[in-house]
Amino acid sequence: MARDVYLGNVKLFGKHHRDTLFEANNYAWALVDISRFEEAKSLLRKTVPVARRVLGEGHRVTLKLRWVSAKALFLDTDATLDGLREAVSTLEDVSPTARRLLGGAHPTAKAIEEDLRDARTVLRAREAPSTGSA
Repeated sequence: MARDVYLGNVKLFGKHHRDTLFEANNYAWALVDISRFEEAKSLLRKTVPVARRVLGEGHRVTLKLRWVSAKALFLDTDATLDGLREAVSTLEDVSPTARRLLGGAHPTAKAIEEDLRDARTVLRAREAPSTGSA
């Protein structure tokens, strides 16, 4: 359903309209929620730069698109080290923006900080040399 709404907005308003970007955010979150990370990453690779340019860095939709982009990277069990590093870097950038925009006590700001901790944990675990290999 989120896909249909997003595609309907693309047809109606075009890819650069704020309503389309809002629906792209909803669609990306739906994809991540059902672990369809490759589809989410594909959508977000195209959408995040548009949101940054059209809406600006300080817009909530841009913030949420960047956040879900990082989640799609670090929650994917097939993520590369570069992908995990990108997720951490993105969350390190997004977290202070969320605190500034929303306030440190806001649930979204807190969730982004929690995801940053989780992404760092996943990255450290993947970077650590495995022991016990024969």
